[in-house]
Amino acid sequence: MLTSVRSLMAATVLAGSAFVAAPAAAQDDIGIEISANAAIVSEYRFRGVDLSGGDIAIQGGVDLGLPAGFYVGTWGSSIDETTVGYGHTELDIYGGWSADISDTVAFDVGVIAYLYPNAGPGDFDYIEFYSSVSAALGPAELALGVAYAPDQDSLGGTDNFYIYTDVGVGIPDSPISISGHLGYTDGFLTFTNNSKAWDWSVGVDVALGDTLSVGAAYVGAEGDIPVGAYDFVDDAFVLTLGASF
Repeated sequence: MLTSVRSLMAATVLAGSAFVAAPAAAQDDIGIEISANAAIVSEYRFRGVDLSGGDIAIQGGVDLGLPAGFYVGTWGSSIDETTVGYGHTELDIYGGWSADISDTVAFDVGVIAYLYPNAGPGDFDYIEFYSSVSAALGPAELALGVAYAPDQDSLGGTDNFYIYTDVGVGIPDSPISISGHLGYTDGFLTFTNNSKAWDWSVGVDVALGDTLSVGAAYVGAEGDIPVGAYDFVDDAFVLTLGASF
């Protein structure tokens, strides 16, 4: 499997940090693989938007690979309840199916629920459907993905469409990889007056053995922020210390 829901979650993923080393997996006799990941980031960026108030965030998740290409998983992050207003925790639960179309091309489709279990009064949780295709070209991997959240109360009674492209290049004979991300949002999840926005990131990642990695990324997004208000989309350097198991 060349790509998975993690390609989207940097939408959480690439928009928030550089590539993290691929997780090690434990496989049982019936073909179930379990992997886990954890990270400390200097701030949590979701599609270029700051969700941790510029502060350090603790993140982690568990993935369960099932037979025939199906998978389920969960991922969580601390967020800033003062600036974001969604409580202090984000919990994502997802499931989908992925398959290798050829030796170099893979396809992924699924659904993800973004949950905010300790948010205040109001409806904050929402569901999004996603799909992506990725291709390996020598030391590089390219991905194109889309995500669609249908009309929901938590999205102001409207929908949200997101399209993105990711590129990652591993430098041969080195533990270094370089990544780039460009995304476009049309819908509720922006800080622009016309509900349309670009987001971007460029990063570098260094693998420290089989389980640890460090990364740095320059991240930002478009936004029309009122004077004196907190700037959720101000460009920032995001540092990451990640581990995979």
